[in-house]
Amino acid sequence: MNNIIIDLHSHSHYSDGVLSPAALLKLAKNQGCEVFALTDHDSTDGLAEAQIEADKLEVKLVCGVEISALWANMTIHIVGLNIDKNNPILQAGLQKHQDFRRLRGEKIARALGGAGVVDALAKTQSIAKTDMLTRTHFAQMLIAEGVCKDMKTVFKRFMSGKKPGSVKGKWADYDEVIGWIHSAGGQAVLAHPLRYRMTNTKIKRLLADLSNCGCDGLEVVTGSSSTAEIALSDKWANEFNLLASAGSDYHGWQNQRIQIARLQALPNPKKAIWSDW
Repeated sequence: MNNIIIDLHSHSHYSDGVLSPAALLKLAKNQGCEVFALTDHDSTDGLAEAQIEADKLEVKLVCGVEISALWANMTIHIVGLNIDKNNPILQAGLQKHQDFRRLRGEKIARALGGAGVVDALAKTQSIAKTDMLTRTHFAQMLIAEGVCKDMKTVFKRFMSGKKPGSVKGKWADYDEVIGWIHSAGGQAVLAHPLRYRMTNTKIKRLLADLSNCGCDGLEVVTGSSSTAEIALSDKWANEFNLLASAGSDYHGWQNQRIQIARLQALPNPKKAIWSDW
């Protein structure tokens, strides 16, 4: 599987992506992708639709999910690959996160209202395709309303620290999330390790804890990775005995330049998480 195009991280409108699962599969197919994972945030609701389209297009669909988790009081994202979407332990955990996301959305909307953004909840719901609102939905609403010019500005002004739209995540701890994924027969992968606001020393502490709890892999290649970042992530994967994964983290928003299934090669394909699939 070393020479085929693989993308193991993407989002549909069942979380904070723009496209339907079917449209996402069509785009992936057009880009030459042969193995593709749908990994919506804390939801597997789009997988059934994705599977129908994948079968039509003869694309190998990897059932996935991206789960928020807490480590050292910080939010990280763990991707579950090759999961059984019907596993009751996994679904019970995801339901808790979905309930919190709804509550958080209401809190963010109230806070934005207090900061002068009128009808924040209704405007954000008009952008989303489901009732599970994410921070990305609120960010896109603020950009569409002309309040902020881009995602970076949104998070700087509203979504970080003690800013109006910053609501602390009540996610499950990282070891519990890994347990949900393993209960569902899947492999747990730390997503985009260089996107967290951590020093390299702290990331290595995170990786050590994840590895000790049975985490299977590290996302070495993302849609925005530089060659230097890939080399560093690959070094960490080797150091902590983690398999290497690759995923674009495609969402489809016009102001995000990431393309689906356009990824640099893994430095060490023998350590690819898909090598024994």
